Amino acid sequence: MRAPRRILIVGSGGREHALAWRLARDPEPAEVLVAPGSEGLGLRFRRLEAGVADPAVLVRACCEREVDLVVVGPEAALAGGLADDLEAAGIAVFGPSRSAARLESSKWFAKELMREAGIPTARAEVFDDPAAARAALARFEAPWVIKADGLAGGKGVRVTAERTEAEAFVAACLGDRRFGPAGGRVLIEEFLDGEEASVMAVCDGRRFVLLPPARDYKRALDADRGGNTGGMGAYAPTPAVTPAIESAVAGRIVAPTLVAMERRGTPFRGILYCGLMLGGSGARVVEFNVRFGDPETEVVVPLVTGSLASLLLGAARGELDPAAIGRGPGAAVAVTLVDAGYPDAPAQGGRITGLDALEREDGIMVFHAATAAAEGGWRVAGGRAAHVVAVAADLGAARARAYAAVGRLGGAGWRCRSDIAAGPAAGAAIAAGRGAA
Repeated sequence: MRAPRRILIVGSGGREHALAWRLARDPEPAEVLVAPGSEGLGLRFRRLEAGVADPAVLVRACCEREVDLVVVGPEAALAGGLADDLEAAGIAVFGPSRSAARLESSKWFAKELMREAGIPTARAEVFDDPAAARAALARFEAPWVIKADGLAGGKGVRVTAERTEAEAFVAACLGDRRFGPAGGRVLIEEFLDGEEASVMAVCDGRRFVLLPPARDYKRALDADRGGNTGGMGAYAPTPAVTPAIESAVAGRIVAPTLVAMERRGTPFRGILYCGLMLGGSGARVVEFNVRFGDPETEVVVPLVTGSLASLLLGAARGELDPAAIGRGPGAAVAVTLVDAGYPDAPAQGGRITGLDALEREDGIMVFHAATAAAEGGWRVAGGRAAHVVAVAADLGAARARAYAAVGRLGGAGWRCRSDIAAGPAAGAAIAAGRGAA
């Protein structure tokens, strides 16, 4: 399949920056545009004055600029039907339809589909009545896992061994409507113990190819303490996902999901992100997402060889070519730089110096998220400001390179975790913090 000549990445975060960076390095690189992008993205890529808030403007911009492929980053845009709008205009889009995006926009929908398809996952019940949900806690052992059913920006999960805290979160969702319609129902789930992993599959409705497995860190503080976040760092590949486990994920999770979605009349084209817990009974699904993970994408795409654009375009057209890409050697580690008060009370006033110098170093990439240009550096303009990514021959070397790079940064009002990829078979401290959105 001919590679696309012009690609539009929809979104403005570190994930979108990583995708744009990688697609621009294909063997036959396309012109890469971003919408709306960010100041950091705008240093290297042309930004369009269009965003997900007005799909009609975005579709028109794609037609005017003869965009061959649109890659949608944010889950809310997919849940809102952006892929449907683009497809209706005859534009190839990598991302599922609104109906297929329910795998992420409704956790209960995903649970029902997994039960129907025999996919291993945690036992769960769903509630819209606070009293019924509180009473159901007695049917589950502590620690309790409570999830808002819909999209809640990474804040819709509480894992706690304290009954009062579990009840308070139920009340906040169903009584106080903290998450609006997204929290109109809650799931109470069986707690899964083990080691976390993330496996992303590029799907064309029937066929798929797995990307290198990764592990991310959701908790705000070292040793997996603190609240859930959008992600504080990641590494790939994770040694926890052995070839046997990867084969099981393909055969017992991804393939049955695609069959079940096609049977429902909503074939899945896009990224199927499988958030997994690896335990004594094998891999079980903690969550499905329908878009590239963030920050997993930042460590996965540097390890992908070949033509990523051809792979994504083929998937969008239902003509996936697994041979379009391969897996390169080595490993990648991402350390996320966040506002000092993230996630509870980000002040968005910090400053990071030295990022531009890091980008000129071999083996180091800087993917901007919520940054804004400031005199002598970059202002922290949101919770997660940027991701410093290092690639090296092995995980230990990549980790050392990443933290050495972070150590050369200056400024104030930002922080990071110090234990990303610290003893990677080490990822085992994860049990209590899966932060589904």
